[in-house]
Amino acid sequence: MDNKQLIASELAKVLTSLDQEAILNLLEQPKSSDLGDIAFPAFSLAKIERKAPQAIASDLAQKIDSSAFEKVVATGPYLNFFLDKSKISNQVIQEVIKEGSNYGQQDQGQGENITIDLSSPNIAKPFSVGHLRSTVIGDALSNIFRKMGYNTIKINHLGDWGKQFGLLMVAYKKWGDQKAVEANPIDELLKLYVRINEEIKNDPELDEEGRQWFKKLEDGDPEATELWQWFRDESLVEFNRIYDQLGVQFDSLNGEAFYNDKMDEGVQILEDKGLLKESKGAQLVELDDYNLPPALIKKSDGATLYITRDIATAMYRARTYNFVKNVYVVGQEQSNHFRQLKAVLKEMGFDWSDDMIHVDFGLVTKNKQKLSTRKGNIILLEPTIQEAITRAKNQIEEKNPDLENKEEVAHAVGVGAIKFYDLKTDRRNGYDFDLEAMVSFEGETGPYIQYAYARIQSILRKANFQPDPAVDYSLQDPESWEIIKLLQDFPRVIKRASDNFEPSVVAKYAISLAQAFNRFYAHTRILDESPERDSRLALSYSTALVLKEALRLLGVDAPEKM
Repeated sequence: MDNKQLIASELAKVLTSLDQEAILNLLEQPKSSDLGDIAFPAFSLAKIERKAPQAIASDLAQKIDSSAFEKVVATGPYLNFFLDKSKISNQVIQEVIKEGSNYGQQDQGQGENITIDLSSPNIAKPFSVGHLRSTVIGDALSNIFRKMGYNTIKINHLGDWGKQFGLLMVAYKKWGDQKAVEANPIDELLKLYVRINEEIKNDPELDEEGRQWFKKLEDGDPEATELWQWFRDESLVEFNRIYDQLGVQFDSLNGEAFYNDKMDEGVQILEDKGLLKESKGAQLVELDDYNLPPALIKKSDGATLYITRDIATAMYRARTYNFVKNVYVVGQEQSNHFRQLKAVLKEMGFDWSDDMIHVDFGLVTKNKQKLSTRKGNIILLEPTIQEAITRAKNQIEEKNPDLENKEEVAHAVGVGAIKFYDLKTDRRNGYDFDLEAMVSFEGETGPYIQYAYARIQSILRKANFQPDPAVDYSLQDPESWEIIKLLQDFPRVIKRASDNFEPSVVAKYAISLAQAFNRFYAHTRILDESPERDSRLALSYSTALVLKEALRLLGVDAPEKM
């Protein structure tokens, strides 16, 4: 039983007008720990009891059995509970020590499958900071879902199909140079892509040529297929190098092209159910009942669209993985597309469409400007990672010049800094990309948390500390108590992050825990001989364990030394 449940059950014994569940929902955390650990507001009882809330709180303070708590005090309209610090601190520390890195593990998922569509860059375009959000949010969610007991399947649904490849083929045939592309594939292909988009403004015929080349590709034309395969292979070499740097792996690389021969079945179902309507030669599904515009399934020339392919993709995933959730980590600008996709699948009779979740996110900007591949205004991720690693290394040189594995630590800190900065932002909010702020060892950053972890490891090495499950590790001081409450909250934090598809919940928690430890460290001489020495070391040990696990859930490494 956790603290709130304990309080709710004790209050239920003396409160006849509310059941335990209702009491539990009313409990809150006081603004200051001086006022107690958990408060019950008496406002909602005023009408029922026909008394002032202050009088109700005062009555409850006299009636309640306070033996399970340090004290129970009425303060104005609140009944404030001070928890038994000694007892709870020992319980929490022992639980963390006993569970180790499994602390916070839950079985809500019972091994059921969640598919996660993440990263999904377009081939033949450079991997930019714009692709970072989907990659790191999806990867963190996979870790969080696994911690909740689910089995996750991470799918990199590569953008390896569509009219843009027709345009790229036109550009390559007009202005391309095979040797230049082979020497520097992505850069050269990007130049061609940007150029043709510029040229189309003056020559709309080029757009039609691109459409025709894509149609050739769809029809299996050998030249178009060979060019497409070449663009794809060259892109994947570059992408895989970046994924290695980020420490992100996938279970499937089935991109859009994989579904090219799987669309007919979905279109046939739509036809058989009489859902397809013709409009100016195009085929669409009307979605008036969902307050959505019609979903265009086939253009007048017979070409398919994203949604046609996404119908096939969803059907394939439902069959192949039998998912309980089918998650798409894709930007907010695609919200309408996913609403239409779910509605069409629902109309087709697939009830599993209810389990499709669009995990949307805000934009990354640079100097408040939107990034755009088409306009050539992008921040390339690979050189950015290298610069972050260099910045991390420079700071490590200053702080710890004799560190033996500097390169490895600088990599963990530089890459971790970029990932953490992204993940600490509520995903629906955007953020401005600022490398200096990201790699700082001060403030709410990844390096700040990594440094707190490394500091604890240094303390534990000096003390040669090994935890003992038989020892009483109770503590009562205010700084320790703040940490204990945070450690106790970790399982709930993971569940909240999972329920809301929100990794920032874990990132913000890690910041709070590192800050609480640093306050404790500033107030307490941990290594001094005192009756509390072992308890303080056990608290430090437990904090490090949970910090490392919180960072792992976010895909960030925790170096032992920094």
